[in-house]
Amino acid sequence: MDIDLDVVPECYKAIVSDTVDTLLEYFDEKRPFSISFVSDSEIRELNREYRDIDSPTDILTFRLSDEDSFPSFFEEEELGDIFISLESMERNADSLNIEREEELKRLILHGLLHLLGYDHKTNDFSIEEMLIKQEKILHELKLII
Repeated sequence: MDIDLDVVPECYKAIVSDTVDTLLEYFDEKRPFSISFVSDSEIRELNREYRDIDSPTDILTFRLSDEDSFPSFFEEEELGDIFISLESMERNADSLNIEREEELKRLILHGLLHLLGYDHKTNDFSIEEMLIKQEKILHELKLII
């Protein structure tokens, strides 16, 4: 696993590491993947190039098994790559009136679920199976209160 923590503020580094460790144990997942923390402008470029959406987003996930996958950092069998914009994550948390750390944990799990093959068509937490599972896992593992 490759996590680029160089651009992550100190206040988030332990949260990222602990959350990833907890989730990998929960899913009994051994295959490598990467998490990169990027700016809004960088994630906007990726979003435009790979999804034809010209705006920033909080997270993008590229599964290795996807046909047009983002170029991989690993040579061995891997899950894929997760890109998270901390700027968008913080804006989302503030607008939802939740702790930023909670939203960061949610995004890490969200990305991992996508790498494991889950998907959703909308962001409706009341009907989307993946999002319902996401919230259940966050509570079950006591990642959020």
